[in-house]
Amino acid sequence: MSKLSYFLRLFTAFLLCAFSFIGFTAEYVGSKTCVNCHEDAYQDWQGSQHQLAMQHASKESILGDFNNAEFISNGKVNRFYTKGDQYWVNIEGPDGKFHDYQIKYTFGVEPLQQYMVEFDDGRVQLIPFTWDARLKSEGGQRWYDLYPDKTTTDEFYWTNTGQNWNFMCADCHSTNLNKNYNPETNEYKTTWSEISVGCEACHGPGSEHLNLTKDNKNTDTLSTSNFGFNRDLSKAVKEWVYEEGKPALQPRSIEKTDQVQVCAQCHSRRTQISESNDHVAGEFQDRYLLSMITPQLYHNDGQIYDEDYVYGSFLQSKMAEKGVTCSNCHNPHSAELAVPEEAVCAQCHSPADYSPEKHTFHEANSEASQCTTCHMPTTTYMQVDPRRDHSWQIPRPNLSELTQTPNVCTSCHEGESNKWANNSLKKWFPNSKHNNQQHFSVAFYASSINHASAGDALINVAQDSTQSDIIRASSLQRLAAYPSDKAKQALKESIKNDNDMVRIGAIKGSAGYAFKERWILLQPLLTDPVYAVRTEAAGALVRYWSALTVQQRAEIKKPLAEYIDIQMFNRDRGFGYTNLANVYRSQGKNELAIEAYQQAMKVEPIFINSYINLADLYRSQKQEIIGFDTLMKGIIAKPDSGPLNYTAGLSLLRQKQSQKAANFFKKATELTADNPQYWLVYGLSLENINLTTADYALNQAFKLSGNPEHLYARCDMLLKHQSAGVKAKACLEDLTPYAPANMMQQLKARLQ
Repeated sequence: MSKLSYFLRLFTAFLLCAFSFIGFTAEYVGSKTCVNCHEDAYQDWQGSQHQLAMQHASKESILGDFNNAEFISNGKVNRFYTKGDQYWVNIEGPDGKFHDYQIKYTFGVEPLQQYMVEFDDGRVQLIPFTWDARLKSEGGQRWYDLYPDKTTTDEFYWTNTGQNWNFMCADCHSTNLNKNYNPETNEYKTTWSEISVGCEACHGPGSEHLNLTKDNKNTDTLSTSNFGFNRDLSKAVKEWVYEEGKPALQPRSIEKTDQVQVCAQCHSRRTQISESNDHVAGEFQDRYLLSMITPQLYHNDGQIYDEDYVYGSFLQSKMAEKGVTCSNCHNPHSAELAVPEEAVCAQCHSPADYSPEKHTFHEANSEASQCTTCHMPTTTYMQVDPRRDHSWQIPRPNLSELTQTPNVCTSCHEGESNKWANNSLKKWFPNSKHNNQQHFSVAFYASSINHASAGDALINVAQDSTQSDIIRASSLQRLAAYPSDKAKQALKESIKNDNDMVRIGAIKGSAGYAFKERWILLQPLLTDPVYAVRTEAAGALVRYWSALTVQQRAEIKKPLAEYIDIQMFNRDRGFGYTNLANVYRSQGKNELAIEAYQQAMKVEPIFINSYINLADLYRSQKQEIIGFDTLMKGIIAKPDSGPLNYTAGLSLLRQKQSQKAANFFKKATELTADNPQYWLVYGLSLENINLTTADYALNQAFKLSGNPEHLYARCDMLLKHQSAGVKAKACLEDLTPYAPANMMQQLKARLQ
């Protein structure tokens, strides 16, 4: 190394230390400053999904037909037209009348493009009509209604929160985004450095990089400082090596890199909890709370169900375990595959071992013989946007048969069964270790049907170190429904786990325990180094405020203040104010709680938890009538809510109005037909009103839950009524396999 290079490196290190010492903050300089030195990367970025993620509406950016085009949806004519250089739509607003709205921004380019309207209060909303940007031969070049069934009371109605750019979309579609929500005026003044996803969205602010390279373009001399950036976006594996007996190359070593965390900022299903915390210099969950593998987002075997944006799938995979990063497959600047699709997997997996004769058993070069067809199946979202599953599942039709999950074999061979597919795989791979039913999906499925063995199965998954961390965390989270001494021990061990997802899973899984047990479990996490972990622990424990000692309140004070900061940051959504109100209520500050619940209703009228929680607060104050009126306001705002109707029914039961209560319970079961609790309470409320319907409802509760207690409730009710003797006898026969002999003896003695 030359003396000049040496001194340059030394000087660079000195500068970085000095800037750190004096609190220097790098600034955003814009993608155009990068082109002179990084022309190839810049040209790759041009025209990419990142560069075109969001644009000002203009002749150059608009793809849709605004030439006085008309589109009929639900029998109503919507019009798309121009006024000079401006783009406008005439569509229905929340008042049921048609209005003219100016399109200010575009969203995306392929396979669809969305359009946004900006309102006077700073809200930017996505209109419901989307341009299908595919070729006409593929069914594109047309307008379509993205959510044709949504009404003004739905979250995803175009002027409601589900279609709000400021909260839902902005952080990922622009660079250096600041939401700037003002809760006093309920307005946004959202800002960005760059309207789309620019260079600094991934690399971080570039001013220091420019300063360090301004007089010396030989960036090799600056490598010790990541070229002036605080992020290392290199690949985790620098060398892949062959190992005897392994069908794929193995990493010589896996080094720490920030690349996946940077991509995960946008390519993940998560909730933002901070704008100031750095998810790269720190941990991902210092800034975002990641969604786990839940039934709402994933199938029982971890396949994508709802949109997960890749990261949650990727974390389940063997690829993540082996150190594969996004740029192993994708060009990070164009976002396209780095090499042709058929060659991507062959970078590590020997083509000789995965030939049609040895592995795919389908015609060579056919769609069925592609790696991605079987291991990365697509799910289509937004009607025209197929996205690949990045968990790289191995097709397991035997598990699909057991756990009611889809598989690629029968999705292609629609006329065949899972059994047929499983037999085929056994012929092709007779010695495969996957010819068994050992898989976390069995535990997740058992939990979904409330099987008696679900608790133990989830514990086994949670304690299995061979499982991915996100699966272990998700298993712990589901343990909340199955408290036991064994489960408590699993939670205790998981709280000490090095992975923050696992620790958060343990927090969620501890919900079923009494205060003293839960405090012992969660108290160590109040000082956890990861923001999401300590704040989630504080949020879980504050509900026991009245039972906390002076010392315990002192321990929870700092992380609770941070938890409150998160809710303050999210006061543009109903959940932010509602969580804040829950804290106030726990602390006995009921007036503040009532005010916060009411603010939640104002900010997001369709957020049902605010009505339910406020009604419960009124109930605790012996103001049942006011509580019921609150629930009715909620039902007016959100008439298709099963929980609101159910809770209103409970209120009427407490008011001794059984018939009216039964009507609300009936409505709840109609709106949420898969909830066994609603069917149970509906059935019990009808016992002295309509025994036949009551029997049907209780039977439905048991069918849905598999819970013997629901079957017992049905038998007990029938035994009270002599006219139901035959049904009661049949019910007892059904109950016999579940109940102890002495209990059955007592029940049978009641038969007339």
